[in-house]
Amino acid sequence: MNLTQQLHETAKKMGNKPAYYFMDQSSTYAELDGAVTKFADGLSKLGVKKGDHVALVLGNSPHFVIGLHGALRLGATVIPINPIYTPDEIGYIVNNADVKAVVTLDLLVPLVEKMHKALPKVEHFIICETPQGQASELDSASLSVYPKMKSFTQLVASGDLGFQGPELEEDQTAVILYTSGTTGKPKGAMLTHKNLYSNAKDVSDYLHMSEDDRVITTLPMFHVFCLTVALNAPLMNGATILIDPKFSPKEIFRIAKKFEPTVFAGVPTMYNFLLQYQDGNPEDLQSLRLCISGGAAMPVALLQVFEKKFNVMVSEGYGLSEASPVTCFNPLDKPRKAGSIGQSILNVENKVVNELGEEVPVGEVGELIVRGPNVMMGYYKQPEETAATIHDGWLYTGDLARMDEEGYFYIVDRKKDLILVGGYNVYPREVEEVLYNHEDVVEVAVLGVPDPNLGEAVRSYVVSKNPKLTEDQLLIYCAEHLAKYKVPSSIEFLDELPKNTTGKILRRALKNQVIQTK
Repeated sequence: MNLTQQLHETAKKMGNKPAYYFMDQSSTYAELDGAVTKFADGLSKLGVKKGDHVALVLGNSPHFVIGLHGALRLGATVIPINPIYTPDEIGYIVNNADVKAVVTLDLLVPLVEKMHKALPKVEHFIICETPQGQASELDSASLSVYPKMKSFTQLVASGDLGFQGPELEEDQTAVILYTSGTTGKPKGAMLTHKNLYSNAKDVSDYLHMSEDDRVITTLPMFHVFCLTVALNAPLMNGATILIDPKFSPKEIFRIAKKFEPTVFAGVPTMYNFLLQYQDGNPEDLQSLRLCISGGAAMPVALLQVFEKKFNVMVSEGYGLSEASPVTCFNPLDKPRKAGSIGQSILNVENKVVNELGEEVPVGEVGELIVRGPNVMMGYYKQPEETAATIHDGWLYTGDLARMDEEGYFYIVDRKKDLILVGGYNVYPREVEEVLYNHEDVVEVAVLGVPDPNLGEAVRSYVVSKNPKLTEDQLLIYCAEHLAKYKVPSSIEFLDELPKNTTGKILRRALKNQVIQTK
């Protein structure tokens, strides 16, 4: 069994049930499954075959759901990409992933027009029409000038409901998720059909999701947290997803009041915004049976205040792209432990080890490693990175953790220098590479600092050879080359950066300086 086959089976059993609501309009499982089949056939007619790579540069929308499952049904590999990435970031992933077709919004047509020559491997740009877009962007004249452009709507309309996709092997790559690497360039985690199906099923079973659930899907669909927990897991058992294009407290409360959701999944930042929203009425969330938090550690104080105000349990979990992503969740049938990421979910093993890979005693800190059917095949075209991350079937997460006597895990710190901004991963090296490219920058160090709203913020320390260079100039430069959440919140100029005897820049010394000045 795989995700798209499961969707088809669900549609046969409960075809008239709403699969999703979007902009207050519903679509049944039968309608969704039909659109998926027709899109798969449309892709096939364009020459996309089993094993080809299809990128989805989309936000939360039916286009993403149809594009994802349609490509999977054809046997293609899907590469989800954040649509707010800069042209440089999008271009790198599309080229590195050997993408044959790109599915994107009509709002990004000007970007496509600028980038299509820089993406020679891409044979088709499939444009999704949106209410905010301009219909004139996709008229016949435009399509004739840019023959690689195709209409998503027309592609689905021309598809055949009788299309029979190829047989899919469980160890075939289904999705490649790009995550920042130690080199500063994103690396693609190859997730198989088995990886994604097993994790969606195990999460769905673990959280007791059923056809009676209505799940608010406001986390970004291109992110693995949403992909499994708020999209594929609900669809696994016939639940209804309530698609929110962009998170805002006002819209969440409106959706909750209108559709009476039973499950909400978000990162701690979202919970903080919901808690601080002055017009938020606790009664509007009374239908929720469960709130799920992940992407970053949730402050215990925030968790407790949120639960008290809205009278709903928040279950924290843990995951990473390389594990499809979920490995731990606080169980629903046992006491929830504040500050813990919970216990191992079904069919997944977690343990804490020392530098030799030996399991450490209960309560001791070590590196968290994971094994199970959800662990990735490896990194795309990066065998050395794969070998450094997976040993004897165990995925080394790079996170420091401890386990208590009841098998609950706690993340203590991050072994790597990862910065979590509102649940999004930011690696210092990636930001440093951009700043180093500025002609006036001599040295730079980037680290994460506490932020009351986002959990962490990016701070940069720069040594410049131009005394007239300003913080604003560098911030504008960063904004041109980095996604918004990766742009530093502040830049401090120093005469020199702290280093050890070998000349290595000491981030820890800078972090200690931040702590001392608080």
